[in-house]
Amino acid sequence: MEGSDFVRVKRGKSGDPDIIKIKRTSTPDDVASVLLKERERQGVYGAGREVNSTAEQEEEDAENEDYDGDDTGAKDEDNGEVVDDPEEDGGDAEVSDGDQKQQRRVSYGFHLVEGKMKHGMEDYLVAENRKMDGHNLGLYAIFDGHSGREVAEYLQSHLFDNILSEPDFWKNPVTAFKKAYRDTDGDILENVVGARGGSTAVTAILIDQKLLVVANVGDSRAVLIQRGKVKQITVDHEPEKKEERDLVESKGGFVIKMPGNVPRVDGQLAMTRAFGDAKLKDHITVEPNVTIEKIDKDTDFIILASDGLWKVMSNEDIAECITGLEHGKKAAEELITEALMRGSPDDISCVVVRFH
Repeated sequence: MEGSDFVRVKRGKSGDPDIIKIKRTSTPDDVASVLLKERERQGVYGAGREVNSTAEQEEEDAENEDYDGDDTGAKDEDNGEVVDDPEEDGGDAEVSDGDQKQQRRVSYGFHLVEGKMKHGMEDYLVAENRKMDGHNLGLYAIFDGHSGREVAEYLQSHLFDNILSEPDFWKNPVTAFKKAYRDTDGDILENVVGARGGSTAVTAILIDQKLLVVANVGDSRAVLIQRGKVKQITVDHEPEKKEERDLVESKGGFVIKMPGNVPRVDGQLAMTRAFGDAKLKDHITVEPNVTIEKIDKDTDFIILASDGLWKVMSNEDIAECITGLEHGKKAAEELITEALMRGSPDDISCVVVRFH
């Protein structure tokens, strides 16, 4: 039955009456599953297709060999509209055959700088391409450790593998992300750290340059830049936000702000969601916010960064800083240079994905 309860997803030429029906009440998992199956049916995702040509890939690899900071912090060597609280439902989606055939070159780069906090580098990141089940995946992440580097280092080595090994990843990516976050946190609490030590996480998987699935806990952030306008696609899990404070208090914890400091859970942790932190685990959570975004011809950049960047630069500042830059590594360097000039004392890590 057609009507306001369904969304048309075009298939074939514009005159083709054949449609796929997606209920407007569908979850992000439902929408993503239908779109991925339709793309497979159209033969858009060939197992032998590369994201970039050989020359472009070599350029991309070269970008990722040069970086600042401890090499353990990187798995690969080296005012627009702002959305502060993105919904998880993904909204309605319409993909035409013409859109599916479009293929853009994608490159990425990253940069890390150790801060002035005298605790050693605690930021880790992932930036790599991977093939899986005939799909081209871009894997990008920032892990900002606190009270030690062990949790962030473990996440760098294990979290994406855990996400991608979830049986429901292709059918229900939101569910898969959440389960992988919970299971990985369980491994960390049992095998990696004691009462102290934790990490934020922002993880993004770019699927065939068309869909982006992003999850986060803590205050590391991801944004899209589309025609110069900024869209924040993660949620900053800060204790001062009512929803997050309510979460802590519902678990028996409290939020307090000491003079000259930021609000903290039980007077200790400046975020309400994190991996590790066994001492506070009863009062915080590792449940991520997960969102699915369609990547189209208007998308210019995906940016992931730790709070060392966001504490001194707004989303709008980010867009202005890298407008016109063509390479992800150069953009990441420019952003961190600007953050340092603005006085950021913390470790800073940044991954920039550029669509050409």
